[in-house]
Amino acid sequence: MVKLNLRLPDDLHARLRIQAAADRRSLNAEILHLIEIGLATAAPETPHRPGGAPATPESPRGGPDSSPA
Repeated sequence: MVKLNLRLPDDLHARLRIQAAADRRSLNAEILHLIEIGLATAAPETPHRPGGAPATPESPRGGPDSSPA
């Protein structure tokens, strides 16, 4: 399992803690649950994207070389 440090605004952290308590989950379990729901909602027809295909056909910025140098 990968460990991740994440910076959250205080108000978002408070909302997550309240929601976790209401759902009787740890803060970590609540965040994982919400991420899983979000990913399932974002692309329900391609949950694992075989072949590593991107979720969207094009980058929102227009392509991989479109960032300033």
